[in-house]
Amino acid sequence: MTQLFRSGLLVGLCSVFGTHLAAAQAPEPFEPLPLWAYAWSTQPQPGDGPAAQPFPTLDIREGDDPDEVTMPRQVEGSDATYSRMEIRDAHNVIDWFPGDHPPMPEIMRRGPESLVPVRGWGCASCHLPNGKGRPENAPPAGQPVEYTIRQLQDMASGLRRGADPRKQNYPTMNLLAAAMSEEEMRESAEYFAAMPWTPWIEVIEADLIPEMHLEEGNMYITVGDEPTEPLDGRIVETPVDEFQANYLRNPRSSWIAYVPVGSLEKGEELVTTGGGKTIQCSICHGPDLMGLANMPGIAGRSPSYTMRQLHDMKVGTRNGLGVELMDAVLADLTVEDMTNIVAYLASLVPPMPAADSQ
Repeated sequence: MTQLFRSGLLVGLCSVFGTHLAAAQAPEPFEPLPLWAYAWSTQPQPGDGPAAQPFPTLDIREGDDPDEVTMPRQVEGSDATYSRMEIRDAHNVIDWFPGDHPPMPEIMRRGPESLVPVRGWGCASCHLPNGKGRPENAPPAGQPVEYTIRQLQDMASGLRRGADPRKQNYPTMNLLAAAMSEEEMRESAEYFAAMPWTPWIEVIEADLIPEMHLEEGNMYITVGDEPTEPLDGRIVETPVDEFQANYLRNPRSSWIAYVPVGSLEKGEELVTTGGGKTIQCSICHGPDLMGLANMPGIAGRSPSYTMRQLHDMKVGTRNGLGVELMDAVLADLTVEDMTNIVAYLASLVPPMPAADSQ
């Protein structure tokens, strides 16, 4: 595949939603951007972004040790064997535990059919074959089919963008959704909906946390063991085992979310009563906050992801059908309020599904 063809196809896809992305400059903030949710250390500047992620390749990358990236790897409990090059190939998604989910369709493994000539991203490369996702992207498992389809349509039309234009996940999803057919959107939504949401994150209140390294635009990674770094009002999500979660992309390797001391109690009041500033989340999201009709489940999911969605809606970069229902919910909430809300929501333990529901 020539570079000219790759570039031409990318330009053609971007033209579908390019007018929307051109307006995706940093919005006028109601407060400084909650940088921890977008995984950046500095506020966005005029002219930043947006840029989709590079197409995945199987090339040896700068700095690679060829012996190391081609070495066969395994994870506990799996019979599969993959090299690091195979693990990071987003166009042919690996599957450590095929028994944990329904059979992966091609859209999950290889991405939209229209992008196959340029090796597009399989949905499961970012969202994982079990649909649980990671802090830098969405956790779509267990969400209603029509809700997920609606989100893909909003992304394809450019209605759903990020408040920080530097975060590449947004334009990447705009591109992917614009490249998907209606059938692929429904196939993806049905695949993710078939997997109930199960516990994935341990929430810990803390004033001090272990030293963290920030992968700009992606996530925090624990460096030390002793709690020496002030949390300072942030929520910091980090893998329990960085090697398993990042290097091996083990979909069973879970996460820790450090949240401010007192945030769970404050968040519970806002979520369950409105606290005089908003309305109870259960009205739309169900009594257990696991979703209601075509409204999404919000319990036990990534607080970084949930915070981005609340903030994007608050500042007007996430739009689309249903978002207007959130206007009154968010009108009087501060960044601190929303931090408390997402901390509490993440702490809720979703019910374990029956053994035969997978």
